[in-house]
Amino acid sequence: MSTISTTNTRLDRREFIKAGAAASAGLTLGFHLPGVFARTGGPAKAVSNVSGATFAPNAFVRIGTDGTVTVISKHLEMGQGAFTGLATILAEELDADWSRVVVQGAPANAKLYNNFHIGELQGTGGSSSIYNSYEQLRKAGAAARSMLVAAAAQEWKVPVDAITVERGVVAHGDRKVSFGQLAQKAAAMPVPADVKLKDPKDFKLIGKDVPRKDSKAKTNGSAVFTIDVKLPGMLTAVVAHPPQYGAKVRSFDAAKAKAIKGVTDVVQIPQGVAVLAKDFWTAKRGRDALSVQWDDSGAMKTGSAEILAQYKELATKPGLPAHKVGDAEGAFASSAKKLEASFDFPFLAHAAMEPMNGVVKLDADGCEIWNGAQFQSNDQINVAKALGLKPEQVKLHMLFAGGSFGRRAAPHSDYLVEAALIAKAINGRAPVKLIWTREDDMRADYFRPMYHHVMRAGLDAGGKLVAWQHRIVGQSIFDGTVFGAFAIKNGIDASSVEGASSLPYDIVNMQVELASPKIGVPVQWWRAVGSTHTAFSTETFIDELAAAAGKDPVEFRREMLAKHPRYLGVLNLAAEKSGWGKPLPKGMARGIAVHEYTHTYVAQVAEVAMRPDGGFRVERVVCAVDCGVAVNPDVIRAQMQGGIGFALSAALHEEITLKDGRVEQGNFHDYPILRINEMPKIDVHIVASRENPSGVGEPGVPPTAPAVANALFALTGERIRSLPIRLNKAAKA
Repeated sequence: MSTISTTNTRLDRREFIKAGAAASAGLTLGFHLPGVFARTGGPAKAVSNVSGATFAPNAFVRIGTDGTVTVISKHLEMGQGAFTGLATILAEELDADWSRVVVQGAPANAKLYNNFHIGELQGTGGSSSIYNSYEQLRKAGAAARSMLVAAAAQEWKVPVDAITVERGVVAHGDRKVSFGQLAQKAAAMPVPADVKLKDPKDFKLIGKDVPRKDSKAKTNGSAVFTIDVKLPGMLTAVVAHPPQYGAKVRSFDAAKAKAIKGVTDVVQIPQGVAVLAKDFWTAKRGRDALSVQWDDSGAMKTGSAEILAQYKELATKPGLPAHKVGDAEGAFASSAKKLEASFDFPFLAHAAMEPMNGVVKLDADGCEIWNGAQFQSNDQINVAKALGLKPEQVKLHMLFAGGSFGRRAAPHSDYLVEAALIAKAINGRAPVKLIWTREDDMRADYFRPMYHHVMRAGLDAGGKLVAWQHRIVGQSIFDGTVFGAFAIKNGIDASSVEGASSLPYDIVNMQVELASPKIGVPVQWWRAVGSTHTAFSTETFIDELAAAAGKDPVEFRREMLAKHPRYLGVLNLAAEKSGWGKPLPKGMARGIAVHEYTHTYVAQVAEVAMRPDGGFRVERVVCAVDCGVAVNPDVIRAQMQGGIGFALSAALHEEITLKDGRVEQGNFHDYPILRINEMPKIDVHIVASRENPSGVGEPGVPPTAPAVANALFALTGERIRSLPIRLNKAAKA
């Protein structure tokens, strides 16, 4: 197990300006992107240039005299390959030696490291890491290269265009010098006001399967996660949470907990009762011995069945208009053939391998946090408010995160606020490491909401889709958060209808409605957010309409995607690579689905086989993805594979249910996830593109479940109306 201290992981602004002793007064490079250029990646303007120090507020690269190139990542590495992708972009323009490149998480500072995708905030989410950093990091790398070349040209008294740079070596004829040898001289060069970027045809790293930067550390155990943090005098905390949402502590008896050797404190906080000890197991034993009386007078006592019944009742009435073109109601009434369907989707847990946790240290200057920081700005604000501090008094150290799927980008920073309040409750006398057990993580999760969809569509006499009506009922993720002001317009939470209100098919009469009831269940974004349910309902219903029109599912889609070449491109590629239309062995069938998420287009063909016991198995998934420039094809393939496995897990197994307001699941025995023997063979095909790169962390998820459901219809004749999938009929003879 790795151990860290407050001194060997701290990366604050002061140290950045110093450029670090380890860098031996080398070159630290950053730049300010004023006004609109901050969003478009326009020309960089230098603010200052001090020898051996950073010369601008946004520092992204540091070059030491030992030749090490440190890329500073403003985005969290939680398994999605962000560190590798971001370093590749910068190293490409720098012409760095990939073996000498290391990556370090940026400190929390939204002014320096804001995510353009989400405004003036620092955070990782929405598959935006590469998307919002591409131009910015190319320019950072190109500027650093330009300064290194300028330093060499001055030293050798030759024109800059006579100098070449390759794999961390600057050369002119027989004269060669490494980045490290030039670092101090380069730091004294003027920062270029503008830089020329490479023609993509000259890329040497982008588009190649360069090795990931986090793999070795995660393999040899040197990677630092929150669980690895050890600070002098640190205590570990485990919390007894209310069994129902909205319940509070009425009273508690700590006698038995305190009787356990090693338990140091038992304190009440707004979230429950925390037990602290020198180690996790002792703290957990203390919590288990704790006697708590809960006040459930304000608790939610509704179960999943009652919530779904409420949703179904709401779906009988018009919702708020989210999208409308033409006259869907009139077109449906006059259609030659009419189809109707309803779909149900359960609450889902995030179930990341690393449950929620955080380390908090309080002192006279404020608060210091170590964790897998996905949304630094939000965490600073929420923790500061809870402690009565200013946001800038909350310092966060970005560590690796063992998965997230959106959970660590918590709008209310619930588990970090909890850790901070525990530290405050013991008067900050010791650092506190909060650890949630798997059961805590499952039952105190902020879930993917439950949804109910009702759909109607009409075909004309020629089988053309002429009417489309889609009504969605489900909780708003953004309601009650700081993001509601821009994410909810006219009562419409954009995340609830994404993928439905932007349906690409050429339908002249279309209407999408939304109802967002307020339920006492905490909810939050989940990998691919609203598209996790809208892609399923729209793509399975499209398949049903194709069957009603007597048309092949691929051809039916093609006819309606003529105006959307990137959709059409992945659809055709997936169909081609899967052998669509070619016979399969008896007892097998194919299904297809296509979807766009965060400007990435994905089509998938699932091949499904029936088992002798009446069940089924997904044998193969063929995936076509168009994500613009493929920065690292290996990472893209891995994210498609991971997304497909993640989606299959939810499609086949996952479901959170409530009874009397209590979550019934607690661990993987009653919330099963996909096992390795259930993972299908996956073929990933990447569309060659010169479009700016878009995200790949989430877009592989939405098409999987509908592709499987459509294959099951081809195999059994049964339409799947709810997830997880439960077959009712036997396979066709």
